[in-house]
Amino acid sequence: MSIPFFNLTRQYQTIGAELEQAAREVLASGQYVLGSRVAGFERQCAELLGVKHAVGVASGTDALALSLRALGIGSGDEVITTPFTFFATAEMISAVGAKPVFVDIQPDTFNLDPSRVESAITTRTKALLPVHLFGLCANMIELNGLATKHGLRVIEDAAQAFGAMYLGKRAGALGQAGCFSFFPTKNLGACGDGGLVTTNDDTIADQVRLLAGHGSRAHYQHEAIGCCSRLDALQAALLTVKLRHLEAWNQRRSAVAARYREALAGVEVVTPGEPEGTTHIFHQFTIRPPRRDRLALALQQRGIGTMIYYPIPIHLQEAYKFLGHRPGDFPESERAAAEVLSLPIFPELTDVEVDEVSAAIRTALR
Repeated sequence: MSIPFFNLTRQYQTIGAELEQAAREVLASGQYVLGSRVAGFERQCAELLGVKHAVGVASGTDALALSLRALGIGSGDEVITTPFTFFATAEMISAVGAKPVFVDIQPDTFNLDPSRVESAITTRTKALLPVHLFGLCANMIELNGLATKHGLRVIEDAAQAFGAMYLGKRAGALGQAGCFSFFPTKNLGACGDGGLVTTNDDTIADQVRLLAGHGSRAHYQHEAIGCCSRLDALQAALLTVKLRHLEAWNQRRSAVAARYREALAGVEVVTPGEPEGTTHIFHQFTIRPPRRDRLALALQQRGIGTMIYYPIPIHLQEAYKFLGHRPGDFPESERAAAEVLSLPIFPELTDVEVDEVSAAIRTALR
């Protein structure tokens, strides 16, 4: 049995008619940039996430850069974040002229370890940028406590966590700003690219909108040097359709995760958990098996797709060589990079396929 790591055509088979109708309506309207569909999607996101403002932008990467700029972070500043995440998190800190300062992760959650953060804070530190990796929120109680103690801002990289819960609040409502990606593989994915910035702060929302529109509030009048970063009307319309299905999709992901955990109980692998007070949305189901590469090859030979997120921590990437980090600087992140393996997980994955993947793992590790 061939089992893909991820498959969007199955999703299209279930909601294709809804998506096509939404696309036709946008095409017929002649309104392709901004407009009522973008505004409507933003309102729905703000309501679902429990925030005052949701601002659509062109990508999750832009959401990070615009949030940093809206908070006044730039040259000479430092932002504390994790080295075990997608490159864009640190990249956008650098893009606004600031310095990413890495702090190691907790091995059981893969998220920023609050117990290690305080020692990394300096007079130049302006913000904490935790990542809710794989769909599980970071320890925001402790991180927000540190931010308050030291007068720092908190920006959530919630690119993988649309719908995740932490102590009764949604990801994106846990700091001064939240950043989401609508890359097609995300739990809420566009048919292209897109992103979102969430905040309860009127000034931050205003600055994000200003900077995303060339620093202009009125035609041909520019008060800041911004960029062009808009969520287009077509993607907003398609995302609005998908938003109606998101809760059911996330529940199915949780059911798949529970089935994996049950099937792999007693096997020499560490499966992801859900700390008390959190709701993991399982953007990825990431395990720690012995002999990771050997297992991945065995599954590949049986037609089962897997992925490694992320094989090289950011502090060891060539682009950040200038920071002077060496192997061993962040041992938990490096250990995770060497051990993790993500299994197929998406709403349309069948129970039979989950059982086949689990059986293949048990056989390979026997």
